[in-house]
Amino acid sequence: MKFEIKRERLVEGLNDVMKAVSSKTTIPILTGIKMDVSSEGMRLTGSDSDITIQTFIPAEEDGEQIIQVTNGGSIVLQAKVFGEIIRKLPTNEVEIEITGNFQTHIRSGKSEFHLIGLDAMDYPQLPDIQDDRLFTIPADLLKTINRETVFAVSSSETRPVLTGVHWEVKDGELVCVATDSHRLARRKTKLETLPEGEYSVVIPGKSLTELNKILDDTSEAVEIVMTNQQVLFKSKHILFFSRLLEGNYPDTSRLIPAEYKTTVTVNGRSLLQAIDRASLLAREERNNVVRFSAKEGSDVEVSSNSPEVGKVEEQLQAQSIEGEELKISFSAKFMMDALKAIDGQDVVIQFTGAMRPFILKSALDDSILQLILPVRTY
Repeated sequence: MKFEIKRERLVEGLNDVMKAVSSKTTIPILTGIKMDVSSEGMRLTGSDSDITIQTFIPAEEDGEQIIQVTNGGSIVLQAKVFGEIIRKLPTNEVEIEITGNFQTHIRSGKSEFHLIGLDAMDYPQLPDIQDDRLFTIPADLLKTINRETVFAVSSSETRPVLTGVHWEVKDGELVCVATDSHRLARRKTKLETLPEGEYSVVIPGKSLTELNKILDDTSEAVEIVMTNQQVLFKSKHILFFSRLLEGNYPDTSRLIPAEYKTTVTVNGRSLLQAIDRASLLAREERNNVVRFSAKEGSDVEVSSNSPEVGKVEEQLQAQSIEGEELKISFSAKFMMDALKAIDGQDVVIQFTGAMRPFILKSALDDSILQLILPVRTY
């Protein structure tokens, strides 16, 4: 096979698929990138068997020739080495030629590299996905949903299903929930394109984090197809496959309290900054705990006390405090993550007592809900 390609386009494509390639894989060929070239263009595939990313570079786009193909074909090349070489080539014109025994010659300007390739026939096939459960969602909304939930997944492998985000489709709504059993993030989204029926999948948090790095911040539609073992995200020239996590996701709706004893409405950004300051002294301790107290008719107080370091107290004006007086302690990190997800809007915090989970939501809409378990200190 032999072709010429614009270096910058090849680098862009490699950057996308490299996100799926891991050096830790148990299948040696997966440390490589598969390249399929035909007269239509080039497909690049990278995989670590959990995530597979495929991107397509068309031979011609907007009247500009990107790839000139003399002979088509397929090859697998060592991802890391190939990526570094292409990035550092001297000119924007790259010629790649593969001769017998998968010998690969890469030429650019006066520079020439020779790599040993692998047989593309040994590379795992992409899963075949039927699109009967297909719906679309704008890319920027999908990124926002991921950002508002993924941080709450568990980092411990003791319950693998909790390292993923539970996506459930029912009644024309997509509900995404993540929890590590100390906190929970839920995001609801009304979608018009949802297919009939109810179904749910658990997508690894790591996959959604990688997906966010690839998607553009545009309102371009991303097609999502769910099957029993895989989920596929399709955008312009990219296919992103992820395996799903097995196991039953816990029923989290029971965790959300039905009634509240104390409700505090406060500016989210001010509270985030106050907790950030209070946690400066709490960081020395392993648990990073901040105390919060509220009572009708006065300000909210955020404080932290570390016997070896010192203490901090800060008064913060609330828009309203209703209900019983409350003193509660919680992880500063969990609270800051939750406030960042709600993103600077006014926040309603609802408590059912010092030792019960409390919830945060935006004062403007109910689509985002964060739940945090307090820490026993008082």
